[in-house]
Amino acid sequence: MDAMTRLLVVDDEPTVRELLSAALRFAGFRVTSAATAGEAVAAATEEPPDLVLLDVMLPDLDGFEVVRRLRELHRTVPVLFLTARDGQADKVTGLSLGADDYVTKPFDLAELIARIRAILRRTAGHPAAVLSVGTLALDAGGHQVTRAGRPVRVSATEFRLLRYLMENAGRVVSKAQILDRVWREDFGGDASIVDTYISYLRRKVDTEEPKLIHTVHGVGYVLREPRR
Repeated sequence: MDAMTRLLVVDDEPTVRELLSAALRFAGFRVTSAATAGEAVAAATEEPPDLVLLDVMLPDLDGFEVVRRLRELHRTVPVLFLTARDGQADKVTGLSLGADDYVTKPFDLAELIARIRAILRRTAGHPAAVLSVGTLALDAGGHQVTRAGRPVRVSATEFRLLRYLMENAGRVVSKAQILDRVWREDFGGDASIVDTYISYLRRKVDTEEPKLIHTVHGVGYVLREPRR
C-alpha cells in the first residue's frame, strides 16, 4: 500500500518539513510538501493526496482554515494535525473540522508512521456505491454526501460513520459495533468519541425535518426513514 500512497506534508519550518518528508519517503510513501496554507490547498486540489499531515501554525492561515477550505472544495481527504499546541480546545477544534488524528510535537517518528498507517487502513477505499435513505444520499465512489440535493461537507471519519449507518439503515447499531467498523482495532481511546461524531453528523445531515439519525437509549443509534 505505502508505495502507492501519496502524503502531503504541510509545515512552515524547513527543517521539520524536509526531515519528515525524507523519513516518510524512506518508509515507502510518496511525499509532496508545502510551506503555507495556500500551497497546501493548491497541492491538495491539483493532485489529491491520500492523507495530509498538517501543521496548525502556518504563516498565512492556520491549519484549521486549510481544512475548512478543503471541505468547501468537497475534499474528504484524511487529515492528521501536527502541532506544538496541545490545548484541549485546539484538539476539539481540529476534530470537529474533520481531522482524523492530532499529534503534538515533538513526536516519535515510529509512532507517527503507525498512526498514518492506521488512518489509511480506516479510510481505505470501498467499491463505488450510492446509498440513499429518504432525501439523504451518499456516493461512496465520489466520496460525496447530499441532503435534498444539497451538498453536505463531512470529514473522512464522518463519511465512514455515515456510510456504516446507511448500510445498516433501519437497524440499531451499538457503540461497540460502530467503534469496530469505523475506528477499528487500532482505536484505544474513549468510546464517547462515537457520541461526539454522531453529534457532528446530526449538525450536518439533520439540519432539516424529518430527522434521520436517532438514539436508542441503552442500545445505540439507528438511521432510518421517517415513519409514515
